[in-house]
Amino acid sequence: MKLIKTALDGCLVVEPKVHGDERGFFYESFNAGRFAEAGLDLAFVQTNVSRSAQGVLRGLHYQWPNPQGKLVSVLEGEVYDVAVDIRVGSPTFGQWAAAILSAENKRHFWVPEGFAHGFAVLEGPATFLYQCTALYDHAADAGIRWNDAALAIDWPLARPSLSDKDQKAPFLADVAPERLPVFA
Repeated sequence: MKLIKTALDGCLVVEPKVHGDERGFFYESFNAGRFAEAGLDLAFVQTNVSRSAQGVLRGLHYQWPNPQGKLVSVLEGEVYDVAVDIRVGSPTFGQWAAAILSAENKRHFWVPEGFAHGFAVLEGPATFLYQCTALYDHAADAGIRWNDAALAIDWPLARPSLSDKDQKAPFLADVAPERLPVFA
């Protein structure tokens, strides 16, 4: 397994060691011991799978309180995956990192607790796998507007397909401080 640092401390691209031949391939998508050796002592309590058509953009989502860390990967298709640091007091508050995840490259993206997360489907349909460190909490469910000019995320889709929830999400500057995670 290879860990690739991003501009945001804690957000990592994970490249698994893939074993394959003309018959197919095998790789470990998660091994608690190997991740712990790399400094990521993770305990997942919920796994989610979503499927989205090409051109769909989902996000930017987070939970507060009861934040979720997410190890995300793509089983089918290709996505542009984004994490945004929304931890009040963080030296990288409002900054983002992105990775291309696909069934072909088999990369994973570690999005730590306290970050908002979203993705745009570049080649679809895309089947997305989320391994989460906390259970989904409807009362803590929150979001930031995907096209917030203050974040200046370089999304590769000019006119994405969005849910009503994502179209109406607030800009980061409009979120009450108590509804944002705190940098520790």
